[in-house]
Amino acid sequence: MNQSRRTLLKGAAALAAPSFTITAAAAIPHGSNSTANDEAYWREVAKAYDVKQDIINLENGYWGVMARPVAERYIEQVKRVNHDNSYFARRSWRDEHNAVIAQLAAALGADEDEIAITRGATEALKGLIAGYNKLEPGQAVMYADLDYPEMIAMMDWRAAKSSCDVVRVTIPEPSTHDGLIAFYKKALTDNPSVKLLLLTHISNRTGLAIPVKEIVAMARTKNVDCIVDAAHSWGQMDFSADDIGADFVGYNLHKWIGAPIGAGMIYIRKGRLDDISPDPGAPDYDQDHVSGRIHTGTVDFAAVLTLPEALKFHLDVGPAAKAARFSYLRDLWAEPSRALPGVEVLTPDDSRLHAGITSFRLTGKTTPEDNIAVSKRLLDEFNIFTVHRVGVAAGSCVRVTPSLYNSPDDSLALAKALKVVTA
Repeated sequence: MNQSRRTLLKGAAALAAPSFTITAAAAIPHGSNSTANDEAYWREVAKAYDVKQDIINLENGYWGVMARPVAERYIEQVKRVNHDNSYFARRSWRDEHNAVIAQLAAALGADEDEIAITRGATEALKGLIAGYNKLEPGQAVMYADLDYPEMIAMMDWRAAKSSCDVVRVTIPEPSTHDGLIAFYKKALTDNPSVKLLLLTHISNRTGLAIPVKEIVAMARTKNVDCIVDAAHSWGQMDFSADDIGADFVGYNLHKWIGAPIGAGMIYIRKGRLDDISPDPGAPDYDQDHVSGRIHTGTVDFAAVLTLPEALKFHLDVGPAAKAARFSYLRDLWAEPSRALPGVEVLTPDDSRLHAGITSFRLTGKTTPEDNIAVSKRLLDEFNIFTVHRVGVAAGSCVRVTPSLYNSPDDSLALAKALKVVTA
């Protein structure tokens, strides 16, 4: 990371005054348990969340619950924006918006002119895929079975609009770190017409985290551009923009950063802006900026103004501490369950290849109906809320997603339930 980005990150930390009373965790590497199993620490963190108490909620991947200080700030901003109305929008909004951009860039380790705020990763990625203008007729795009369905549809649309072919690949089960790199290398070698590759950092379907930086670097040697779907990774894993390595990335802020629903971010590396055409509806003054690659119209001003509070909470808890905690809660149920006959855990035990999300499948239970039934049984008999996922080539599955308010007992309850289910 260059010096300017280190300075930005230091600036973000200085902006992040504590959002709740707790001693912030020291920086720890991803996968370390030095703070991950400090239950006194995590009980204090959990106190910052107001959540439904009559179930064990292990389906937190849809969006992230706002911590209390974030929710309170959001309500304050809703009242303020509603009170000041267009006077706020026309006189204060632009400066405050730019200040939020500065804080987001600092936290991500990006430059301010490389990002823009969106309503979510979906909007960001649609803008990147729809606007990508380097394809020529006869070339091809590539995506995998673990990619997000809406982005798969967008890649199909982009290929059709550009008179290009589509190459669909299936991520191997099980996967290894080096095996995934080799898999994509072979796929691109076997399909030299591919010029645009969609990569999902953490799959919403199984939780598999692929080594995007290595794959992006390898693809670049073959003159293949990558668009990275980081909807589930920033805030669930600890990394900066340079750790992704891609020129085009879509992020969510309302999942693992814990912002209000309707907040995301688009990233275009400096020097690559012209390779993404402006949104046809973007105003003339946005044509030379990343913000011109998406055009939302009137935004949820209050959600954007709450982003600094979400970043404060995220940084105060500690990005590395969060990553370690999510992995720890996942390991408590996933690794014992891997040993159960009839249970297929769909992420490896390699900490580089998962964060908190991990799905499982009961052997032979591959249909959506099968996995709806498993999820229903977990709720009806064990009070554990999960969700089924479809689209995985090897078959549907059940997704398990812990949050910061979950306890080890929640994970252990799932492990015990699976022993009963498979008995």
